[in-house]
Formats: sequence, C-alpha cells, structure tokens
Amino acid sequence: MTHISRSGSEPASHVARAKALLAVADGKSYTEAARAAGRRSGDAVSHLVSRFNREGLAALAPRHGGGAPPIYGSAERERILQEVRRPPDRERDGTATGSLTTLQRALRQAPDGLPRVSTYTILTVLHEAGFTWQASRTWCETGKVKRKRKAGVVEVTDPDTAPKKS
Repeated sequence: MTHISRSGSEPASHVARAKALLAVADGKSYTEAARAAGRRSGDAVSHLVSRFNREGLAALAPRHGGGAPPIYGSAERERILQEVRRPPDRERDGTATGSLTTLQRALRQAPDGLPRVSTYTILTVLHEAGFTWQASRTWCETGKVKRKRKAGVVEVTDPDTAPKKS
C-alpha cells in the first residue's frame, strides 16, 4: 500500500485512495485523511475504508463512474466476438470485407442477435478482447498471425500476448 501511495506510474486515483487508507490506518479522522489525499469528502473516505475492508486491494480500482449502467453482459459480449470471428458472406452481408457497420447490421438482423447494439459498444468489446483494426480492412486478434508455410497457411499464436498488452 505504501508503495502504491508513493508511485509515479500508478493511476492518480489509486495513489489518492492508497494515501487516504494509509492516513486512516495511522489514526487520522476521515476528514483529515481526505485532506491528506488531496480530497474534500470525509464521507467518501469512510465508504472507501468499508469497501477496502470487504474487498481488499481491489478497492483501489475505480468502479463504474456513473451514467447509464452497462446493459451488455458476458453472453452478449461473446455473441459480438462470435460475429467478428465469422468471415463476411457476400450474399448475406452484402460485402466481402468487415467493418463496424457491417458487424452492427449483422448483429441487429440476426435472430439471436442484439437489436439495439451500437458501433461504439462493438468497438469497445473488440478492443477489450484484444482485437485491432488492420490496414487490410479486417479485424485481427492481438497475438494471432497467419503465416505462409510450405504446407499452407498456418495460424501462429504469441504466448506472451497478455504480458505485452499490460
């Protein structure tokens, strides 16, 4: 916790929360701990302390910050990824190349699809899953590459993908 409170590379929200928790652990009041962390509200510090007692270090990470709650769960996200992995069909999709609007149209028209999904939601899900948009106008999963070999085209997977992304 002390390491996080002094870190220059951690997110500022993590550093401020760690400072507040350390101040409370040193016996300061919630208001004094808030001031020590550069915050104003002692109530927020009391909520942080109770959350820390329940969750541990996970309490340092911010949660959903307001606005409409996320409406797509893991099943819907998996459905979006399933559609991305399907190559576009000229007859069905009207194009041979994939795009966000093509994905959106396919997901909205599918019987098991998502009738109100936005391109922003699709883009967010793809980036969280490690997909990137390529110059060839296709989505490519990070760490997976197709290489030409004598025996044909093979898919090569980089085992260090997760450590490189974080």
